[in-house]
Amino acid sequence: MFILPSDSDDLRFPPVELASPEGLLAIGGDLRSERLLEAYRHGIFPWYSEDQPILWWSPDPRAILLPRGLNVTRSLRKRMRKGDLRVTLDTRFLEVIQACAEPREPRPEGGTWITPEMADAYCRLHRQGYAHSAETWRDDELVGGLYGVALGGAFFGESMFSHQSDASKVALVYLVRQLQAWGFTLIDCQLPSPHLFRLGAVEIRRRDFLRTLDVALSLPDRAGLWRLDPCLQII
Repeated sequence: MFILPSDSDDLRFPPVELASPEGLLAIGGDLRSERLLEAYRHGIFPWYSEDQPILWWSPDPRAILLPRGLNVTRSLRKRMRKGDLRVTLDTRFLEVIQACAEPREPRPEGGTWITPEMADAYCRLHRQGYAHSAETWRDDELVGGLYGVALGGAFFGESMFSHQSDASKVALVYLVRQLQAWGFTLIDCQLPSPHLFRLGAVEIRRRDFLRTLDVALSLPDRAGLWRLDPCLQII
């Protein structure tokens, strides 16, 4: 197990090929913006619970979604055509990450993997123009959303939430369409789930993910606050 010092300017990670079979690569370090961005550039992300040190992961295989591969099901199209939900970008980042941090099911310890330390770190990235949110609204109520990190032509999805059926899926559809219009080539979903597979995500080997990531990172960063193109074609 590789131990990362928290008091060093050396932000390098060990080669991802040295990760455990489960994908665990290193432990420790810190969540300063420079380290987080270095991690994402190498296909590494933090994931740990409140009672653990910082754990850094690079799983094999990796779940990804190519923007052109988004699957908008018939039922989701029908839901979106109702017109009662609207989507914005980067208007309520803090509220989105707080909603994502809420426990999804009862847990005896009452914990969450989005610790206050992690929420603060991603809010810093948001202020620096690298972390972004998509918000789904019904009237003036925030009912769903997601957040992640963008570098080059890659968007690294972190978490989603829904307080109403399909709300997070609607946010994802709008975001993917906008990313596609901007020329993004990769959406990193990190870990697989049936929910993501239904939306078009696939699993690829880590070595293929890293090659795909390198291509995406060769594109210029789109830092700063994001807004949806009013002429964007969604469905």
